[in-house]
Amino acid sequence: MPSHYHPLAHELRFTHLPSGARIAWARSGQSGTPVLLRTAHWMTHVDYDLRSPLWRPLIERLGRQLELVRYDERGCGLSSADDVPLGLETSVEEIEAVVEAHGAKRFALLGISGGAAGAVAYAARHPERVSHLVLIAGYTHGLLHRKLSAESLALYEAQLKLIELGWGRNHSGVQAMFTNSFMPDANAEQLASCNEHQRLSCGGLHAAAILRANAGKDARALAGKVQAPTLVLHCEGDAVIPLALGHELAASIPGARFEMLRSRNHLPVPQESAFERLCEAITEFVAHKAALPQLTPRERELAALVGQGLDNLQIAARLGLADKTVRNMLSALYTKLGVEGRAMAVVKVREIGL
Repeated sequence: MPSHYHPLAHELRFTHLPSGARIAWARSGQSGTPVLLRTAHWMTHVDYDLRSPLWRPLIERLGRQLELVRYDERGCGLSSADDVPLGLETSVEEIEAVVEAHGAKRFALLGISGGAAGAVAYAARHPERVSHLVLIAGYTHGLLHRKLSAESLALYEAQLKLIELGWGRNHSGVQAMFTNSFMPDANAEQLASCNEHQRLSCGGLHAAAILRANAGKDARALAGKVQAPTLVLHCEGDAVIPLALGHELAASIPGARFEMLRSRNHLPVPQESAFERLCEAITEFVAHKAALPQLTPRERELAALVGQGLDNLQIAARLGLADKTVRNMLSALYTKLGVEGRAMAVVKVREIGL
C-alpha cells in the first residue's frame, strides 16, 4: 500500500428529496482530486460497503486517486422510502439531490448495472456538470423493453414473487440465487457478504419494486445526447447482463470507448486480474488530463462553441462569419484535435476543458 494512502473511512451525510425522503450519501478517498459519483445500483448500503469484502476493495482502490461519492437510493440502506413510483425519473432526481448536497460543479459519473440508465439520463440532461461518464455492466433499456420469450417473462415474474416472499430472511436462498448469478467465481466469504448486503439493504416488497423499475427503464432516447467522454466496461462472461447489451450501450453514445474485461462475474471480484484492470481503467480515464492542442484564440473560441453543441449556422451567426468559412475552419480544427467529425470533436473539446 502506498505510503501516502490513509486507512479507509468515509464521511456520511444526509440530504432530502422533494417528497421528504432522506437520502444517505458518503464520500471517501482523496479530497482535491477529481470527484467520481457512483449512482445507486442493485441493493446498496453505504455503511455496510466499508465491511464488504466486495465493495471495500473497490472503494479503497479508487480512493487512492479520486474522491468517491456514493449514496443509497430511496428505501435502501440508510435512505428512507416514499410513495413515489420508482423508475428512470426517480433515479435522476436522486442524483440531482446528491450533486446539490455535495456541491461539486463538475464531476465524473459512474453507473453500474441497473444504475447505468440513470447515469446516462443525468449526463444527457446536465452536460455542463458531467466531465466523464463511466458505465459498468450496464444497458440502455430494461428487460421489459426487449424481445422476451414466454419462458423468460415467466421466469422474471417468478423472481419477483420469490423476492417478495423470501427476501428478508437470514440465510435466504432467494438472495443466494441472485448472488450466485452475479458472481460465479466469488469465494465463500464474498458470497456470504453479498447475501447479507442484499438482506440489509431493504425488504422483499421494495426489492421487487426495484427489480420492476430496472426492467422498465429506457434511456435509449437520451443516450445519443450524451456529450461527456464515455467509457463502457463489461465482463466477457456476464450471465446477468450479456456482453451484447454492453456493446449496444457503447454504440448508442457518441464517441464512447468500449473495453471488455476477462471475467465471468457481473463485476470482477478482487482476486481477479480483471479487478485491477477495472480500477486502472476508471482512474486513468477520469483522472487523466488530455494534452491541450496548440490552438489560436479564434480556434479556441470555435472549439468552445462546438462543445456547446451549436450547429454550423449557429456558429456562423455567433462569430459573424459565412457558413462556408465556418465549414473550412471546422475542418482545420478537427485536424488539430485529431478527430473525425463533430461528435468526436464535442467529446474531445469537453475532455480538454474547452
